[in-house]
Amino acid sequence: MAFCCAISNEVPEHPVVSPSSGAVFEKRIIEKYIQENGVDPISGKEISADDLIEIKTPPIVKPKPPSATSIPATLKLLQDEWDAVMLYSFTQRQQLQTARQELSHALYQHDSACRVISRLNKEVTAAREALATLKPQAGISTVPQPALAAEAAGIANQPTEQAGMSEDIIKKLQDKATVLTQERKKRGRTVPEDLSTQEQIRSFKTLASHPGLHSASVPGILALDIHSQDTSKILTGGNDRNATVFNKDTEQVIAILKGHTKKVTNVIYHPDEDLVITASPDATIRIWNVPTSQTTLLLKVHDGPVTGLSLHPAGDYIISTSEDQTWAFSDIRSGRLLTRVQDENNVALTTAQLHPDGLIFGTGGVDSIVKIWDLKGQNNVAQFTGHLGAITTMAFSENGYYLATAADDASIKLWDLRKLKNFKSIQLEEGYQIKDLCFDQSGTYLAAAGSDVRVFLSKQWQELKVFNDHTAAATGVRFGKNARFLASTSMDRTLKLYGLD
Repeated sequence: MAFCCAISNEVPEHPVVSPSSGAVFEKRIIEKYIQENGVDPISGKEISADDLIEIKTPPIVKPKPPSATSIPATLKLLQDEWDAVMLYSFTQRQQLQTARQELSHALYQHDSACRVISRLNKEVTAAREALATLKPQAGISTVPQPALAAEAAGIANQPTEQAGMSEDIIKKLQDKATVLTQERKKRGRTVPEDLSTQEQIRSFKTLASHPGLHSASVPGILALDIHSQDTSKILTGGNDRNATVFNKDTEQVIAILKGHTKKVTNVIYHPDEDLVITASPDATIRIWNVPTSQTTLLLKVHDGPVTGLSLHPAGDYIISTSEDQTWAFSDIRSGRLLTRVQDENNVALTTAQLHPDGLIFGTGGVDSIVKIWDLKGQNNVAQFTGHLGAITTMAFSENGYYLATAADDASIKLWDLRKLKNFKSIQLEEGYQIKDLCFDQSGTYLAAAGSDVRVFLSKQWQELKVFNDHTAAATGVRFGKNARFLASTSMDRTLKLYGLD
């Protein structure tokens, strides 16, 4: 029977057995190891040379003692060197195994630490959002919200009392309207060269469909807007209480804005800055910084769900409507509530839209009435009747002359603001739900989102194209620059883009 040394893997001349591990060793090698380390190389337990058990093997004839200059002496030196190499190799293998175990343990600890840090970051974010959404203990009064909560959340706190429309603000609004009116008259003389033609609109096809912008657990995208300067940036609001900023060119999500405690029903992308404005039935309006995905301002100017939101052309103010039967005009820079007006019919308001000049705006209510308000005087200057259901959406044409409105009666009505009358009604199929209306920047086309997505030609008001790609009701529609593409959102949780191949 042949034995192999557990250290050198060679057949031993003088085999011995360790009582600690039961392994066989060459006697001289194991004695050297014990002399240096004092333990069994296999089991790691303490052992002495006297504990080794010799194994009886047939006697081997030994040569005469070699001299230092003979070949046997050289062989003896080589044997000793071999033994040393084997001991060193064995020690290195043991150290390598130990280092691997330590590295594995360190990696496990690092992974655990990363998970703990991630969990703590989520808890801190949740705590900040909870502080940001704290409601005042009393209603509208001269007592502001708790300053400590706003400071802890890093969000500017807004006073709940009305600051009033100062002469400086009114002058600013008037000056902006004068400039915009002149610019619009210049643009109205010509049509943009790159504007999509009627034939191109009819040839639009679905270019992309993005279903992963919002949570699948609470499906549905409820609001849509596109950055007017950089039309690659698209903003959506969802049933999952989040708003998402998406780049259609890179097909990447830029930011997910979390903070509302209920669904996000209105979204606005600021035309000149990387700011986003959102509104929700949680009775709050939030202004977000897109690069940081953080709320920079929290507005609590209504007592009920916010139903309408529109940004003033000056870029510093917003109009909002609510089920609390009021509309409010607020400063998004300071967070001040400038004015809040009760609807004279005491009905819940459902939508709001500012005129391109910014001096008048429209509101719609559950009483089927569309009202035009003078912003400076804060009074109702006109009322349009004719719809048979709650007003769902409205849009002003860029030329400033037309207002398109829709209601639960499956109809779109066009109003002439100069003559204050309805000059065209587009009756759609019975049961058709219209959720959003939008003119392109030139006022040439009107898009409607509802049971499907439709595009109409302005002035003639003929239907150019119908998109039936959504599997549920469409909730938002917007044109890209010069109507080169069209975007729509739906309750089927998708953002779809239409255009030419």
